[in-house]
Amino acid sequence: MDAFAEELAKQLAEVQAEREELVIAERVLNRLAEQDRAAAGAPAVARMAGRAVLLIPHHGENPDEAALPDDYRKILAIVRASSPAAAPASHAPQPQDPAPHPQP
Repeated sequence: MDAFAEELAKQLAEVQAEREELVIAERVLNRLAEQDRAAAGAPAVARMAGRAVLLIPHHGENPDEAALPDDYRKILAIVRASSPAAAPASHAPQPQDPAPHPQP
């Protein structure tokens, strides 16, 4: 019976240690999530050739202006307001098919 009690005590200690590790991991995960939420509002900045540059987020097949940093969206609004010819590519005129060439 004493051996069984010792085995149970050992298992209990292992479970308690694992639980403490999970509590710590949860705290770390929550902190990382808070940092991600805080960083989501600010554009990502990197250094290139000693100068600070904004990073453009990766875009998928259907890009959306909302994915751009605020500064980039402001630039797009200024360009659109300054020139009607500065329409987005989706609204730009499409090139016409070239005339067929006669076969020799």
